[in-house]
Amino acid sequence: MTVSTATEAQQVPKRYRRRRESERRLAFWLLLPALIAVFGIILYPLFRTLLISLFEVKSAVAVDTPFVGLGNYVEALTAGGFWAALGRTLYFTLVSTAIELVFGLAIAWLLNAKFKGRWLVRALVVLPWALPTIVNAAMWKGIYNAQYGALNGLLSRLGIIDGYQAWLADPFTALNLVIVADAWKTTPMVAIFLLAGLTAIPNEIYDAAKVDRAGPIRTFFSVTLPLLIPSIALVLVLRTVEAVKVFDIIYAMTRGGPANGTQTISFYTYVTAFSDQNYGLGSAISVIVLIIILLLTTIYLRLLRRTEMSPL
Repeated sequence: MTVSTATEAQQVPKRYRRRRESERRLAFWLLLPALIAVFGIILYPLFRTLLISLFEVKSAVAVDTPFVGLGNYVEALTAGGFWAALGRTLYFTLVSTAIELVFGLAIAWLLNAKFKGRWLVRALVVLPWALPTIVNAAMWKGIYNAQYGALNGLLSRLGIIDGYQAWLADPFTALNLVIVADAWKTTPMVAIFLLAGLTAIPNEIYDAAKVDRAGPIRTFFSVTLPLLIPSIALVLVLRTVEAVKVFDIIYAMTRGGPANGTQTISFYTYVTAFSDQNYGLGSAISVIVLIIILLLTTIYLRLLRRTEMSPL
């Protein structure tokens, strides 16, 4: 009796270890497709880009690719076109993010109010965000059209302009109009994120503010805005990364023109690598853009951490 009990006690850890090993093997096989996808889609292209940026690659089928080290990075950082494209990118990022935050917060505030049909309005607000970027770009390009655009028709009917204008013919005007098109599409996404932050704020805090006789403006700046900082920081990180990488809407609307007036850093990288067939220099610019994004993200996250640690 004692021997059988000891034998069973020894078999229990063995069965437990076998089950743990079986679970580990199952977890590995379940994670293997995701690991392959991450390596194939992210890690390998990143490593390949870093490698190409160290060589002089002038063609996709080039055989002679001399090692230049940091030469491509020096060439990129000393080129006037790079800094001009980076300046337009920073302008695009700042203006579009500011517009999306202001209007997104206003929309989120309205959607958080209680009224009939609120669920329907919330569903309709998401539609611009769900629209494909190419479709959105084609729609706004038609609105800005110099011959039959809706913008010219509206402004002519209101008596603001005497004749139809070529809105995308001026570089600075075209850049701002592309920002409007991009903000129209992405503001609903910002509103949804901020709405989630608003709904997470307990009503007891607003009741306490009413007891302290705080008005709507004071309540917003003293209660709502500080508690929304985590949501705002998340939106800033996401929108900054997307704005710095913006390419598709510019390609569909302006092709970087006129006179390179809408050529952001991503479009500049595309032109350098594929149009000019300078893959080494294009890869170096891509790495620089990646470093810029990482720096901006780090700054946002550190500011968020300091804000969360500091008392309201």
